[in-house]
Formats: sequence, C-alpha cells, structure tokens
Amino acid sequence: MKISFNAPFTLTFTAVAMVTGAFSALSNGAMSMHFFSVYTPIHIQDPYSILRLFTHILGHANLAHFSANFSLILLVGPMVENSYGSWRLFLMTLITAAVTGFVHIFFFSSALMGASGIAFMMILLGSLANSRKGAIPMSFLLVAFIYIGNELLMIFENDNVSQIAHIVGGLCGATFGLLTRKTNKTPNS
Repeated sequence: MKISFNAPFTLTFTAVAMVTGAFSALSNGAMSMHFFSVYTPIHIQDPYSILRLFTHILGHANLAHFSANFSLILLVGPMVENSYGSWRLFLMTLITAAVTGFVHIFFFSSALMGASGIAFMMILLGSLANSRKGAIPMSFLLVAFIYIGNELLMIFENDNVSQIAHIVGGLCGATFGLLTRKTNKTPNS
C-alpha cells in the first residue's frame, strides 16, 4: 500500500502553515505578528501591508488554534479540491483571505490571524459540491444555518475569535459554490 498525495493544494497549504507555526514559535510570535497577521493601518506603499492580506491565513496564535482550523481543512479540503480543482481552490482561498482581511481591518482595530475563514469557506463550498443550477441542496441550507447562525449569535462575545472572518469566509464559500455550479442537463422529473 502506498501513500498518495491526494489533495495537493490542501496538503501544501497545511504544510506551509505548519512550518509558519514552527518559525513563529521560535520567534516567540514576533514572526506571526509581522508577517502572518493583518492589522491596521494598511498602506499601499508598504508591500508587507498588502502581503499580510493574504498571509494572515498562515499564522496561528498557538497549536490549539492551528489544530482547530486544519482539522476542518484536512477533513473537508480534499473533497472540495476534488470537486473544484486545485488551482480554483487556490484562487478561492486567496480571494477569501483578502476579503476577510479587508473586512476585518475595516471594522476592527485588532490583528487577525488564522485560517478559520478558509475553513468556513470550504465547509460551505463543500455543501454545494456537485450541486446543479436550479436547485439549492437542503444540506447547504442546513450547514449555512448552523455554521453562520452560530457565528451571528456569538458575534458580540469577547472571546478573541473573529466571528466576522468565519461569516465572511462562509459567505465567500457559498458565493463561489453557487457561481460554479454545473448546469442541470437531466430532464425534470
């Protein structure tokens, strides 16, 4: 029996975030704050400022934070990657990172780090995998209600968790899933 590299983007993303976490731990978190978190102000002239809009998804506060995000990503990611393709999932991840980063710095003055927005994107995207235009899967509606509804209830909690990143990530996943669905070629029954 041999091991297969079944989800190139998901596995590479996980490995890069793991290495990022190790270097961050060696720097007592300084590396994460400077390169792998997004915060205000963002200046167009500062290339790191723009880069952090994308790299904040690699930084995590600690091993528990990393484990929570990547347990979900490794569970859902391969299925999503199989349905949408590695390059498309990579682009969706970059767009979601930038959107969650922008929304966070627009509304909050704190720093944002972590891949939870990406995990939520993949969860909603996965619930729409293999769905067809003209129908909305009940599983998608339930997943959206449970995940996004819970985050809306928790949004005012002072828990150092960015529920807005979860909500925005989920909305990005739902949008990508709805926009990339296949045309239903079977007759209505």
